[in-house]
Amino acid sequence: MDVEKKHKSKSKKFKNENMKKYLKKIICISLISMSFIQLEKAEAIIPFYYFPTIKNLQKQSLYIGKNAYQLLYFGNYEESLNLAKLAVKLNKTDEKLWLILAAAEEANKLYKDALNSLNNAQKINSNVSEIYFNKSNIYLKISQQKNAKSALEKGIKIEPNNHKAIFQLGNILLMEKNFFPAIELFDKSLTIKPNFWQAINNKALAYFEKDNINLSAKLFKNAILIEENAEPLLGLAACMRIKDIKLAIELAKKALAKDPKYVDYDFRKEQLWGDKLQASTEILLQNEQLKKEVKLAKFKIITSY
Repeated sequence: MDVEKKHKSKSKKFKNENMKKYLKKIICISLISMSFIQLEKAEAIIPFYYFPTIKNLQKQSLYIGKNAYQLLYFGNYEESLNLAKLAVKLNKTDEKLWLILAAAEEANKLYKDALNSLNNAQKINSNVSEIYFNKSNIYLKISQQKNAKSALEKGIKIEPNNHKAIFQLGNILLMEKNFFPAIELFDKSLTIKPNFWQAINNKALAYFEKDNINLSAKLFKNAILIEENAEPLLGLAACMRIKDIKLAIELAKKALAKDPKYVDYDFRKEQLWGDKLQASTEILLQNEQLKKEVKLAKFKIITSY
């Protein structure tokens, strides 16, 4: 009996110890489970933030810049400006974005801001001809011919075969009444692009002011062969006014039908027509046979606003 009691006592003790171990395991598992539940709750409360890399920001800025340029192209100037500003805020180290911003600012007539943006582009990359060409356009709009000329010259040094830039430099010399240097630049642009009728036309403008009316007429004719534009048509009419009034009237009628704005003295001045050509054109437009066409052209200008 004592042996049996002793065996039962040991067995009971063993069971108790096992039960304690089992309970400890359950408690541990419960505590671990509780900690996971608490962690999940914590993760549910704390929000997740995504911090974009510089590379991603640059990609986004280029995408926004392209959209700004498209809006500018379609005439949505204010929206374009807002997007261009955002693109530059995201990435201030890309001269292309500063160029787009400058173009948007120029379209919104914020000329001072546009020049500042172009200066920022120049600081990043001073070897981009477009920066100087755009500067020149803005300087011309604010009547700073000297600065416009200087900017063009810098741009042409970088891109010496840009026929439009060379032509524009010739136009500035035409404004300054430096007729022969202007003609040389027009010739230079024509060696790059022979069918550039605008350069041929402006050579004709210069030669008329130098009293070489025959050469002026020939050049206007050559321009018309490439592009039957109102400007060379009316220019040729002014050349032919004394020699062949019938042809002059016919040409003037065609010119005013194509573009009524050429009836206006100030508009022709904007197109760089000199004093002598203006005087000849004014006499021609006073001809009785052009009275109807002149009146209609002026009416079209008024109703177009």
